[in-house]
Amino acid sequence: MDLILAFWGLLALIVEGVRCQGVYAPPTVRIIHSGHACNVEEERHTERVYTIREGETLELTCLVTGHPRPQIRWTKTAGSISDRFQDSSVFNETLHISKILRTQGGRYYCKAENGLGSPAIKSIRVDVYYLDDPVVTVHQSTGEAKEQFYYEKTVFLRCVANSNPPVRYSWHRGREVLTQGSDKGVEIYEPFFTQGETKILKLKNLRPQDYANYSCIASVRNVCGIPDRSVIFQLTDKTASPLIKLLVEDPIVVNPGQTVSLVCITTAGEPPPILTWVSSNDSLPQRSVVKGGTLTLPAISSEEAGVYSCVASNNVGNPAKKSTTIVVRALKKGRFWITPDPYHNDDNIQIGREVKISCQVEATPPEELIFSWLKNGRALRSSERMVITQTDPDISPGTTNLDIIDLKFTDFGTYTCVAALKGGGIPEISIDVNISSTTVPPSLTVPRGKSPLVAREGETVELECLVSGKPKPIILWSRADKEAPMPDGSMQMESYDGVLRIVNVSREMTGSYRCQTSQYNGFNVKPREAVVELIVQYPPTVEPVHTEVRQGLGRPVVMTCRVLRAHPSRVLRFEWLLSNRLLHAGAFDPLKDETEYTIRSLNREGWGEYTCNVINEAGAGKCTFQVTGKAYAPEFYYDTYSPLWQNRPRVYGFKLQWTQMNPSAVDRIVAYRLGIRQMGLQRWWEQEIPVEGNIGKGELMTHNLTELIKPESYEVRLTPITRFGEGDSTVRIVTYSGRMESSSTPSPTFHCSFEEEPICMFTQDKNDDFDWTRHSAATRDTKYTPNTGPSADRTGSKQGFYMYIETSRPRKEGDQARLVSPLFNVAPKNPYGITNPPAYCFGFFYHMYGKHIGSLNALLKQKGQMTSEAPVWSLSGNQGDRWKQAKVSIHPTSSFQVVLEGVRGPGIEGDIAIDDITLEEGECRDPPPSA
Repeated sequence: MDLILAFWGLLALIVEGVRCQGVYAPPTVRIIHSGHACNVEEERHTERVYTIREGETLELTCLVTGHPRPQIRWTKTAGSISDRFQDSSVFNETLHISKILRTQGGRYYCKAENGLGSPAIKSIRVDVYYLDDPVVTVHQSTGEAKEQFYYEKTVFLRCVANSNPPVRYSWHRGREVLTQGSDKGVEIYEPFFTQGETKILKLKNLRPQDYANYSCIASVRNVCGIPDRSVIFQLTDKTASPLIKLLVEDPIVVNPGQTVSLVCITTAGEPPPILTWVSSNDSLPQRSVVKGGTLTLPAISSEEAGVYSCVASNNVGNPAKKSTTIVVRALKKGRFWITPDPYHNDDNIQIGREVKISCQVEATPPEELIFSWLKNGRALRSSERMVITQTDPDISPGTTNLDIIDLKFTDFGTYTCVAALKGGGIPEISIDVNISSTTVPPSLTVPRGKSPLVAREGETVELECLVSGKPKPIILWSRADKEAPMPDGSMQMESYDGVLRIVNVSREMTGSYRCQTSQYNGFNVKPREAVVELIVQYPPTVEPVHTEVRQGLGRPVVMTCRVLRAHPSRVLRFEWLLSNRLLHAGAFDPLKDETEYTIRSLNREGWGEYTCNVINEAGAGKCTFQVTGKAYAPEFYYDTYSPLWQNRPRVYGFKLQWTQMNPSAVDRIVAYRLGIRQMGLQRWWEQEIPVEGNIGKGELMTHNLTELIKPESYEVRLTPITRFGEGDSTVRIVTYSGRMESSSTPSPTFHCSFEEEPICMFTQDKNDDFDWTRHSAATRDTKYTPNTGPSADRTGSKQGFYMYIETSRPRKEGDQARLVSPLFNVAPKNPYGITNPPAYCFGFFYHMYGKHIGSLNALLKQKGQMTSEAPVWSLSGNQGDRWKQAKVSIHPTSSFQVVLEGVRGPGIEGDIAIDDITLEEGECRDPPPSA
């Protein structure tokens, strides 16, 4: 009992020291891990490297201290360009990634900040290990021969496997292991440019015995429990690279809607090649069907046209590839333009002058395009005055011209350009062009009153240019004053009636818009253009949009609404309202950009929502202020020792501690409403905690929760109360951790079974070589280091937890891991000092199984002294696959800690585990023998 009282007395002194220095504390942070780590190592004493196998679960937890409770954020530097973890940072303590991918490796940062001092940042590098199946490719040095590819040739077998860490390769011929120098006809080497990732087996001038089964085994030496992977290649005198043939024409010209089948067959290759189809469109069409070497494209469309390739691979030589182009016949939009006499400057059409009518059509394939001309519905043939020409399809396909020389009155009429594809099957396109005395070039004007055009944000506007001429041309709209896109995102928009319609116009659309004639479907003359000015008005933009004002009764409140921008910038007026009741209104001072409203002394009727409307011609901007007397939320103080030891079997207590955020911001807090409920149940128990006097900033308040049932967890809710009523609540979870328990004997006992993550206030020594790891047999994969470590905790439970040292790579012989206990006070029976040092019995269970077991040492560290050089208990070597108990009596003369030190042996089968640590007053009774 004296020991426990002394222990809690020390904690009380620590808490009191914190109170004296001010409860507020800057953040500190450290990263702990759980999940499926293969290994965790220290690198340059500042960075931890966490190794995990691809597909396992990554779980990293940020343990923070500091008050107020720090905000936590996980970020990551990209392990690859495609990794986008940075855009979705995790804002809680635990980072959880299920089935981690190799691309998710990299450095993860945990950042904690609470506004005090600099943010605390720790990082850990996650290295994802994997090993893919190896692939063997076969080549020869003299190029591909026509027959008997490998007869009296030098052959290279190349083995490649993607992996992390770097892979090692070994070659076998049948059951024979091939090594450099073991066979004069065999040479094994790694080419320089592959940086050790490829192993080549060179067979010089093939011999009969070289025709055999070759296996390449890729290994990462069981790191992370990754097994070796292998591939077998059978080399025979018939082994040959693939050859294929396409049983189709190139190109294939089809009509839309047809079903197209492409047939590919292999003509050579041993082993038999595998056939695949690829398309120049990145992927095959969704409706395509692949069956063996046949690719079927049902009801093909123009979008599915392109190059289709058959690829054959058997890992011998280079893959064989044959391609064909599928052309889907189509006629697309046609357009025309009229060119007046090019030898005169007049843009009008006149009798006796020359006129050219041009017609253009997009066609696939362009070489199949044919044109014909009609006049008033009758076929027109080329003559001396009516010259029909078609551009060279190899240079500029798709255009035909009709030149009318020495225009006569009888030439007026309707000319029709007809486009078709040879062979039919596709509907032809007809374009009518009317030539008459009324055919005139275009003119363009802006209607009166349509520029500048003033509109309000959110309205629909129509920018208009009047276009005349026959035929009437297409109008092209673009921004005239800046290189900005049009409302639809394009740089240019077409209009057939000269009107540009903009829906939901915004302030960014203010500016000059150019309309101009297009040469297509009109005259081929210098473009006509005009400019329309658009002015978009919008209501004032103000700040703050919404803010909360907390204030006590009888105090002044000042609210300010500021105008950031508005159009028109001449603000007309402002008005202040409480709910919907007008408080004050007036004209806005043109020399100021803000308006202010003051409450000289806040009363109960003054609580509520205040609105400031700043109004111009386009509407109103609104500032909203929520004036309230609601108290801010309390902040739980997390940095204290949580559970209270009680000498009752099934009951524990909890010291609830908190500070009050901005306690002087509102009226005095008169009480707190405490709510508590057992997790998983609906019912809340509530009580009021009265508060005497004013609460100071940073003042630590305490309330003991009692009668909590072991081992249940509870949700606790704390709400401040003022004259306004209830303030903001704060909720936390109280969990029984089992750190202190009472024993059945009157003698007090410290007991730790590592079942909870805080591991009973034990800490990892910062000056050792690596850390102890907390694990259970249910989560620890013993395949990492087989034939070592426990298969259950000390009680035989596979779900129970224990601490162990992982001795796999990169640990080396002699590396030390030290686990340090919390600080224990010596309980003197004589109040005037220690005359006879008291005795304590330090006990624990250990598991030391494996042929490479090193040493386990227990050391005593007293306050103000270095750790004792000689251990108080020590054991080395393999002790068998079972848990054993150790007990040792210690006689400290001052506050002390016990240290458990694991030392790595000569190999990886050296995992040492510990569990169920106890500390009791008095000498050890019947201690077990130790070496």
